[in-house]
Amino acid sequence: MKLLVSVLILLLGIKVSAACTVAVTINEAISASTLDYLERAEKSAIEKKCDSLFVRLNTPGGSLQSTRLIVEKILASSIPYMCLITPSGGHAGSAGAIILQACHVSGGLPATNVGAATPILGSGEQMPEDLRKKMINDTVSWMEGVAKLRGRSQKFSRDIVTEAASLSSEDAQKQGAIDILAVNETEFLKQAQGRKVKIGEQKEIPVVVGDLQEFAPDLRYKVLNLVADPEFAYLLFMGSLALLYVEVTHPGLIAPGVIGGVGLVLSLIAFHKLDVAWGGLALILLGIGFLIAELFVPSFGALGIGGLISVFVGSLFLFDPQTTGYHLPLSVITPVVLVLGLIFLSLGYLAFGTLKLKKRDLDHDLQEAEGMVVSVEAGGHRGQIQIMGETWKFVSEDPLEITDRVQVNSRQGLTLLVKKVKRSR
Repeated sequence: MKLLVSVLILLLGIKVSAACTVAVTINEAISASTLDYLERAEKSAIEKKCDSLFVRLNTPGGSLQSTRLIVEKILASSIPYMCLITPSGGHAGSAGAIILQACHVSGGLPATNVGAATPILGSGEQMPEDLRKKMINDTVSWMEGVAKLRGRSQKFSRDIVTEAASLSSEDAQKQGAIDILAVNETEFLKQAQGRKVKIGEQKEIPVVVGDLQEFAPDLRYKVLNLVADPEFAYLLFMGSLALLYVEVTHPGLIAPGVIGGVGLVLSLIAFHKLDVAWGGLALILLGIGFLIAELFVPSFGALGIGGLISVFVGSLFLFDPQTTGYHLPLSVITPVVLVLGLIFLSLGYLAFGTLKLKKRDLDHDLQEAEGMVVSVEAGGHRGQIQIMGETWKFVSEDPLEITDRVQVNSRQGLTLLVKKVKRSR
């Protein structure tokens, strides 16, 4: 029968694509970068027509807000998520335990553990009792609903929140908190193959495990992961506000404003207030603004350097190939940033040369012309003169009178140092 099917496929020219599974690895705290990483991995799997997503999980926890968005993403997914606590010695703590409960198939290796999902403040301080009860009750009801949907232990889903319970993967599997206990990844995937899982509101479908296609963390993920750590994001946000305050109260410092502006956009991305792509666009526009300002403001390079960094980071965030079909590799981003830097450096050099030339020409013209005193003060040592059709302030060692003719020795800003022209009789 199989031989007959194969012959028919060859005769009819039917192309049968091999099954595939996109694999991702999460080894850091759960944050906005994790959400972005999983979103892009799922889109990649759908684009490649892969049948499932394999998540290697080893995390101490992280942002509850990011975790909620990740759970929503998994529950709404059109392909199954297979999540495994790995390697041996790893754990799915706090946010990781919650994500594990949402996965269509969950498992762990020997010497791994799962649990301890009681909500706490990111600062480590004690939470007010009323707020603590509210957050725990809300999280418990949420977790019970997820556990019921996946057919797992609702008692365990309550205990990890209310009692900060944590179990080894062996005990968690016995209590029905996870589905599979496997000695390695290969065995986990074999046991996951063919399991019936519920996708969205559709009927149950069997899990299909194909050839693993790694979706490795890229530079975009690494940069996001750096700024999206909850504590770091908070410090970045507050520090950026402080730097902007310094710039507003002490205009002209430039560097605090540049750093504060870039940091503020990055912190808004970390707080999920800006989508990653929109945040990338904001950084690029901010960087272009800095580069243009560099032509008109003497910042000693602070605006230019800040602008180039902003454009570079924004370009990393701007396009998601799975969403837009576009991809900006470093081989494109780096030359563009370098060319922008060269262009604005050249323009800045020309602008500086022009200003220097104008300054030199003005001083030369003033020294060649004669002026007339139109007002005096301080005993004739200070006042105003009319020269080249303009009125200037003057300072003179010798006392002058109105209508005296003077010659300019030098200029200090908007004040001319002059001497009286002595007429021969």
